[in-house]
Amino acid sequence: MVSPHRDQSVRTCLRVGLAGLAVLAAAQARAADLPVSSGGADWYTGAQAQAVDDSWAVAVDGSTSITSNSSAFGSVTVTAALGAPPTVSGARVRVEGIAGTYSYPGQQVASRVTGYQQEGSLMGGYEWVWRDAALAGFIGFNVRSNQLSILDPGNPVVGTGVGFRVAANFYANPTDRTMVSAYGSYSTKFNAYYSRFRVGYMVADGVYIGPEALFLGDDFFRQYRVGAHLSGLSFGPVQMSLAVGYVRDRIQGTGYYSSIEARANF
Repeated sequence: MVSPHRDQSVRTCLRVGLAGLAVLAAAQARAADLPVSSGGADWYTGAQAQAVDDSWAVAVDGSTSITSNSSAFGSVTVTAALGAPPTVSGARVRVEGIAGTYSYPGQQVASRVTGYQQEGSLMGGYEWVWRDAALAGFIGFNVRSNQLSILDPGNPVVGTGVGFRVAANFYANPTDRTMVSAYGSYSTKFNAYYSRFRVGYMVADGVYIGPEALFLGDDFFRQYRVGAHLSGLSFGPVQMSLAVGYVRDRIQGTGYYSSIEARANF
């Protein structure tokens, strides 16, 4: 079962996939005609950058997500700008680690099965930064391990292996008081996918509230989530995002989820 990451996680919580790469090509053609952003957009927590700050080069995102369907996942993502400040277009490298546990009723073993997942990925890419938007695409590989408490013939997502992975994220402020963000990823290992879409309206300086939708799954399970998020909360150098909502899982049925995400720049 994949972790619910990643509006950069998360699954780090909080992924456009292969289709996102086509969007990147079109965006690159328009990049030269658009003004450079006055500050990097925070795709992960949904927070708008408040001022230009070229003193940092690495962003660290952390995410935790829990569902009433017996799953809990956490992730840490590190994204670094190469050769240029993160507030302008340039090359990026991303390292991600995910770990979690889940359980489900094993239909072929007449017993409840507990699963344990660990995953790490390394990707390189490019981010286009404009005045009111940012778009990034990444390509690389991931190593994923799934282990079960008991053998379940009905679950093919077991073992450790390497996969080809792509990811993309987008952030924009269509107006002075609105935001839109999207994130998506896909891995050939277990055909794992994750995507999240958020829109928000500013209710305080840099703080947004609005709906979100997530779709995630692999060769064994499929799940979607619909909820609400509060993004852009700042506590010193850390920006945070909270979300709660409804979840529908192919194996577990309906339930509820909650997530907490945080970002710090170094």
